[in-house]
Amino acid sequence: MLNKLFVLSQYVTPQLAVSRFAGQLADSDLTPALKNRVIKWFIGRYGVDMSEAVESDPTMYPTFNAFFTRALKPGLRPLAGGEKTMVSPVDGAISQLGQVSGDRVFQAKGQSFSLTELLGGEEGRAGAFAEGEFSTIYLSPKDYHRIHMPMAGTLREMIHIPGKLFSVNPVTVENVPNLFARNERVVCIFDTEAGPMALVLVGAMIVGSVETVWSGVVIPGNDQVTATRYEGEQARQFAKGEEMGRFRLGSTVIMVMPKGAVGWNEDQVAGKTVRMGEAFGTLA
Repeated sequence: MLNKLFVLSQYVTPQLAVSRFAGQLADSDLTPALKNRVIKWFIGRYGVDMSEAVESDPTMYPTFNAFFTRALKPGLRPLAGGEKTMVSPVDGAISQLGQVSGDRVFQAKGQSFSLTELLGGEEGRAGAFAEGEFSTIYLSPKDYHRIHMPMAGTLREMIHIPGKLFSVNPVTVENVPNLFARNERVVCIFDTEAGPMALVLVGAMIVGSVETVWSGVVIPGNDQVTATRYEGEQARQFAKGEEMGRFRLGSTVIMVMPKGAVGWNEDQVAGKTVRMGEAFGTLA
């Protein structure tokens, strides 16, 4: 009953207004005493391991978002394998992974969503990933919230798709149809040695914004789908493991690869906790 009420409340909550307000607070220059109390409460509530952070003293962060997007100490997330090994792009928990079925991506028991809608509505863009492989990774509040490249690639296109801002926690994922193709999101398309790769950064309730390293803050934004292509000198190359973006208050990353391009490791299954840099799949 409580789960149903929680999900129902999200339909009637002014999602964008609440999320923008939360983002402004997280970025605001609060009094040091208030900011420190909020951060210390968050650390205790969610069990954040500050020993991993470059700056382990929570009072040294100027804003809540600076704390939330904290850097890790060098060497804590070594990259597994060689050129054929695809690694986890984030710390989190695998929500689902498997093969795209036609144009449908499995979300949870009884729920799926459209790949075409997820990637911005163009059939040509989605066609490159038909019957391909996908993995959905959920980042909880305690996790490290920087996003890294699972393999080397060259940025080709970024698509910002406005939408709802439902929570992406497991309860909501199981109960809101078409969730990931309804929420606001940023789709990043890279060219790789295994073909195109899509990294989808999904917004959520109280997520202040999503950032990419090449464009800064991307969402929340306007109500139009916006696609930006990167060609010539704008086509930025990324090494495997290089940071490509950040969540400023947690969410979900969806990786999509073409059919036959990658095989997910057998030990990577729904519900498993992963760390950025660990072996996730093997390129064909």
